[in-house]
Amino acid sequence: MNYVPLTLLCLLLALAVWNDLRTRRIPNQLVFAGALLGLALNAAVPDGAGLFIAPFGGIGLLWSLAGLGLGLALLLPMYMLRALGAGDVKMMAMIGAFVGPSAVLDIVLLTLLAGGVLALAVAAWTGRLRAMLRNTYHMGMYSVLRGLHGESARIEAPATPSGRLPYAVAISAGTLPYLVIGACSGRALALFG
Repeated sequence: MNYVPLTLLCLLLALAVWNDLRTRRIPNQLVFAGALLGLALNAAVPDGAGLFIAPFGGIGLLWSLAGLGLGLALLLPMYMLRALGAGDVKMMAMIGAFVGPSAVLDIVLLTLLAGGVLALAVAAWTGRLRAMLRNTYHMGMYSVLRGLHGESARIEAPATPSGRLPYAVAISAGTLPYLVIGACSGRALALFG
């Protein structure tokens, strides 16, 4: 396995987390440069199963673009519901450019799981767990009641928010298992193959 793509993506994730923790924003320059880098690597590296899995190699420009588009599309509804910021959505698109469409779907699922755990941990740490659970209950209940009443079952933001999360942490936590498993499987194949 070539560790250059792994190092580059880990560096991009670390910079996104650092910026999100510090400013609650993920810079456009970071995610756009990262997306272009993911597209370029997948187009330039000889064909293989992926940049992070064995057999090492690029997935090609079209699959990389498909990963970028799917990463964007999967988190866009959460942005439209104002549950995530635009930088979070663009960060997932950047990751999709590196890993392709099938892996970005797994990463999004792991990210949503990590985001839920992170939200509970932060709410408990800051003493806002009760408010968060109350908001979640009311948002769900009002949505169901609207749906039963024939209206749009949209979910509206709570009157008193329980806080904002630096979601780059959850996105990175959802991405790292994929990278670790890919790196470990590459080592295992090298040792036993």
